[in-house]
Amino acid sequence: MTAPTLTTERLFIEPMTRAHWEDYAAAWADPRMTAFIGGEPRSRKTSWMKMLQGIGMWSLFGYGYWAFVERESGRFVGNGGLAQFERGISDLEGFPEAGWAFTPDAWGKGYATEAMTAIFGWADATNLGEIRCIIDRGNAASHNVAAKLGFTKFAESRDVIGDLFVYRREPRQSVR
Repeated sequence: MTAPTLTTERLFIEPMTRAHWEDYAAAWADPRMTAFIGGEPRSRKTSWMKMLQGIGMWSLFGYGYWAFVERESGRFVGNGGLAQFERGISDLEGFPEAGWAFTPDAWGKGYATEAMTAIFGWADATNLGEIRCIIDRGNAASHNVAAKLGFTKFAESRDVIGDLFVYRREPRQSVR
């Protein structure tokens, strides 16, 4: 299975492809992008493996990661979606894990809420059930996004990427 293309008012949420590679690698090499996601810029090698991981999950789980592209400009502005990372965090086991990351020039525009609302609409229509996510304690912007998306904090964890809060989101009834 490959990712479906979703469209919002301002974004194309599209399957990640090689066409996104250079923009993806540049975004993840920026220390601002990784400040609350591991804390270190990613090498090209690590970015390549992470991109393949996000794409590969589609065939294993029926969900994975998308590229976020501005409709007006065609610019890559981030990526995210649903994953199974096998982090060893018991509160995540058995649930799709939501994640989102945006290039610094896309911050503060509401893109995370817009993109993830579309993804959760798809997830709810697909009956994926409860979705969970982890957010670094210091990432106030993502905590705000999680609240807007209907997540509630229910646990804390220490992971290789830092001190985290664990959130859950109950599925919504799809409207047909």
